[in-house]
Amino acid sequence: MKLIIDTDLQTVCCQNDNREYSVPLYSREAFELLSRWWVKIGWNEKYEYTFSWLGRPIIQLPEDMVRIQEVLYRIKPDVIIETGVAHGGSLIYYAGLCKVMGNGRVVGIDIDIRPHNRRAIEEHELASYITLIEGDSTASAVLTLVKSNVQAGETVAVILDSCHTQKHVAAELEAYAPLVSPGSYIIVTDGIMQELFDTPRGNPEWQWDNPGSAVEEFLQIHPEFICERPAWVFNESQLAEEVTNWPKAWLKRLF
Repeated sequence: MKLIIDTDLQTVCCQNDNREYSVPLYSREAFELLSRWWVKIGWNEKYEYTFSWLGRPIIQLPEDMVRIQEVLYRIKPDVIIETGVAHGGSLIYYAGLCKVMGNGRVVGIDIDIRPHNRRAIEEHELASYITLIEGDSTASAVLTLVKSNVQAGETVAVILDSCHTQKHVAAELEAYAPLVSPGSYIIVTDGIMQELFDTPRGNPEWQWDNPGSAVEEFLQIHPEFICERPAWVFNESQLAEEVTNWPKAWLKRLF
């Protein structure tokens, strides 16, 4: 694909597969076209590695975090389960939402919670809202510990953000989907990997070995879930597409 941005003519020309077309530079079509490449280039340049939340690195696109807070605010889950802890920024983010909402707590699981990250999380002002579990997120012993943190009748949301291989995400989906409450979500992050296989930091195998592939297989055998991006509560623009690292992320439980 070749993109030509002409600020004098105020057009974006796209040449792709022997097809060429132009759209106005200041248009929804141009924004969506350029945003796709902005996300891809930004990922390669580690743009997400420039953000922190209340003192802890968060490593997420800001738009994804703004979108998810609105959903969590609507659902007001009693328990937010996140696989993948890293530096703990997202755990702190979700814990802060729980405090503001006056409801909820967070369970974070990681195969390796490094001592300096554990210490920073446990010493944080929001630590009382967080339970850390170290181990493989799909191991039976870990799942037993996770389930012990969920009481009967509680509303549960799950965020999968650990190992992003198709095999591991598929195993996590099977393991954690039963915990998700009807009307709530299991959110599968980083489906953008499918689009990143040809970047300098990418891997050709990501064309098929990615979270989105696991989602597609899961939905074929789990009619109780649908892939449904939550509607935007507020939108005074003509835009309809998110600028996101999380395509195919939102799996809503129907029953």
